[in-house]
Amino acid sequence: MARFEETSIPAVFQNNVDKFGDKAIVAYKNHDGVYIDISWKEMHEMVRNLGYFLLSRGVKPGDKVSLFSPNRYEWWVADLAILSIGAVNVPIYATNSPEESRYIIENSDAKMCFVATKEHMDKILEVKPKLPNLGEIISFDDLASPNGGVIELKAALKEGSENPNAAEFDNRIRNINSKEMATIIYTSGTTGNPKGVMLSHNNFFANVRQIYSVDPPIFERAAQMTYLSFLPLAHSFERTVGYYVPLSFGIKVCFAEDFARILVNFQEVRPTCIVSVPRLYEKIHTGIVSKVAGAPPVKKALFNWAMGVARENLPYICNDKPRSGLFAFKYNLANKIIFSKLKNALGMDKLEFAFSGGGPLSVSDAEFFLGMGIKVVEGFGLTETTPVTNANKPSKIKAGTVGPAVKDTQVRIGEGGELLIKGPQVMMGYYKNDEATKEAFTDDGFFRTGDIADIDSDGYVKITGRIKDLIITSGGKNISPQNIENSLKASPYIEQVAIIGDNRKYLSALIVPSFADLESWAKEQGLAFSDRKELIQNEAVRQLFAGELEANTKDYARVEQIRKFTLLDTEWSQETDELTPTLKLKRRVVNQKYASIIDSMYPPE
Repeated sequence: MARFEETSIPAVFQNNVDKFGDKAIVAYKNHDGVYIDISWKEMHEMVRNLGYFLLSRGVKPGDKVSLFSPNRYEWWVADLAILSIGAVNVPIYATNSPEESRYIIENSDAKMCFVATKEHMDKILEVKPKLPNLGEIISFDDLASPNGGVIELKAALKEGSENPNAAEFDNRIRNINSKEMATIIYTSGTTGNPKGVMLSHNNFFANVRQIYSVDPPIFERAAQMTYLSFLPLAHSFERTVGYYVPLSFGIKVCFAEDFARILVNFQEVRPTCIVSVPRLYEKIHTGIVSKVAGAPPVKKALFNWAMGVARENLPYICNDKPRSGLFAFKYNLANKIIFSKLKNALGMDKLEFAFSGGGPLSVSDAEFFLGMGIKVVEGFGLTETTPVTNANKPSKIKAGTVGPAVKDTQVRIGEGGELLIKGPQVMMGYYKNDEATKEAFTDDGFFRTGDIADIDSDGYVKITGRIKDLIITSGGKNISPQNIENSLKASPYIEQVAIIGDNRKYLSALIVPSFADLESWAKEQGLAFSDRKELIQNEAVRQLFAGELEANTKDYARVEQIRKFTLLDTEWSQETDELTPTLKLKRRVVNQKYASIIDSMYPPE
């Protein structure tokens, strides 16, 4: 019999420790480059000892504790310890600046802060004088020299183990009110200060159950499954789908080193499932296509033939229909000579299930993986909805949609085509911001997503744009830039793109080329260039991009065609502030940063 009534994630964790014991819950890469397993029992001991430490430090139910760290097993330990004693976890993106971190700690009233590395510790120490309510800082990494007010995690665990208070710890878990706050997640605001999204224990618990209900048979194989974790745990997408879901069903999670080494980690871990934003699928797809472009003619012809077979496979894989007859023979042959080798080289040979969210996945990227037999299932959600509200069913996938609403969730289209949502996963509100909370809901309690959508006869939702991103041309036409940008990214030469045109007479584009592909094309053409700047100014290169723009927007209306474009020589990143921590484009920043270039594409008449 379960020891704890399962109404919260900490209760589920405790019961699963009894169930899984010595089995691995997570694995991390050590300094020698070897993946080390941590068992459920070992994780449980760390969570308890850290919980005892927090209790001995007087952390009360409802107290806020911030957590400033990239993905690593200690993130889980800290989170589970904080939640188990009824406190509130306030995550900070690992890449945030000292000032952004200060705002979150101050606004959330956090009393304590966990940090991962010396770099994170230094950022917090820099702003600590402005944070009178912030007490101790606990560092996951060992420190070369002790610092006043900073405790190493190993010392905190030791102190906890010497002051055990199991009865109080268990009592705190049993007394968790599922309607009470578990976390405050600050949305990476593209304008102004971020808002603190309050999510309850039930928001997370309900969303895990809703994700399970999308395809229960998948979870029957949980014991044999391996996740690869690489999206930020500070975001609700990775936290719910890449952490609380595996934890609830006994799926082992391996931590990737970082996004830059993701393909190496894929080959080492060979995961059965992943949770990702579209960027990964885009990168892999364009990488393969560009490699094939430089391959010998026979290899190229074989690949193109196999891609034709992959296209024919779409109705089978998307509708869970068994292949038969001649097509089954053709597919097996294509799989043997192309798909299996490709998947093996990528470390995707065991990948059964890839969840995509956090932004629109282009149909060409989705179909590339689906055709090869990898079920890329696109879903939808927001930080405010914990996050999953919609997901394609693995037995009925419609590429280009985010699927029907998950269990117990109502969706409808409101004014201006806005997608509205109601369900147990919808947030409690914004922390200390009643006005923003009120604005976020309709009078009858539906959450306003800010996304424009259509719903088909099967209930599958298609997102067509963001209300705040809509471009309204000077001629009064409403245009969603995301759809056009997604179509353009199908070009192997386009890495990143921003469509411009708000209050302008026509659309233009800022384009960051995929330089690896562009440079190999330029060499094939015999073009001489000393650096990227010189390359993008070459007339032949300009002609290449003009052709790519035309080819990839031919299905759009005349008003949606791109009249002018500028190639940029530097990639956009989070560090340079054009992307949010979840790799979404900050349009306002791009518009400000490149204002003079944009203006030059609209000369006065």
